[in-house]
Amino acid sequence: MLAAVCTIAPIASGGYLVPAAVLGLIVAPGLIVAGVGRRAVRSAVLVTLPVAVSVAIVSILGRAGSHVLFAVGPFDATVEGLDFALRIDFRLFVLALALALFGMTTEPRSLVVDLERRGISRRLAFAAAATLDAIPALAERVRDVQAAQRARGLDTEGSVGARLRGVLPLAGPAVLGTLHDVETRSQALEARAFDRPGRRHLLWAPADSASQRLARWLLVIALLVFLGSTALGVVPPLP
Repeated sequence: MLAAVCTIAPIASGGYLVPAAVLGLIVAPGLIVAGVGRRAVRSAVLVTLPVAVSVAIVSILGRAGSHVLFAVGPFDATVEGLDFALRIDFRLFVLALALALFGMTTEPRSLVVDLERRGISRRLAFAAAATLDAIPALAERVRDVQAAQRARGLDTEGSVGARLRGVLPLAGPAVLGTLHDVETRSQALEARAFDRPGRRHLLWAPADSASQRLARWLLVIALLVFLGSTALGVVPPLP
C-alpha cells in the first residue's frame, strides 16, 4: 500500500511539492531504514535516465513559452519547457525509487502468500511474485554464465569488439537456463497441486499487526481525499 501511494500521489500532482513530500517523508526514510539506499538510487537512475533525457529534449525544445533560453535551429528552448521537463523527470525518479524500495524489501514468497490470503487468484499472485523475482534471477544466472565462460577463456572485459563477440556465448546459456528453470518450477507447482480447485489452507502468513492495518487504512483515506480534492478543485494547484 505504501508503494501504491508513493506512485499514485506524485502522478496525480502537477508540481514539485507532493513528490518532494513523498520522497522526503516516506521513500528516503524507508531506504535508510532498509539499508538499500545506494542500490535503489542506482537502479532508479538507470531506469529513468533514458526516459528523462527524451522528455527533457522534447519538452525543452518543443514546448511553447514566452521566456526563451536559447535557440537550436528552428527550435526555441523555453523556461516553461524546462520547468515541465523537470516536473516530469522528478516524478519519474520518485516513482522509480518507491518501486525499487518495494522490490528490494519485499520477499516474493511473503507477497504471494499474503495476496492469496486476501482472496487474490493464486495465478495472479504467482505472476506478481515471478515478475519481482525474474530480473534478479536472470542477473544472477548471467553472472554465473559469465564466470564459467571466463574460465573457458572467453574475453568479456576487453575491447568493444571482444565484448560484442561474447554476447552470444553469454545470452544462449542464460536464456536456455531460464527456460529450464521455468519448466522445473512448473513441474514443482504441479507436484504441489497448484491447479487444485477450491480454497487452500495456508500454513504460514506474514505478520499483520493492528498498527499496520490502521496505517494502511489511513494511507488509503489520505490518498482518496487527495485525489478527490484535486479532481474537484477544492485544493488549489500545488507548486
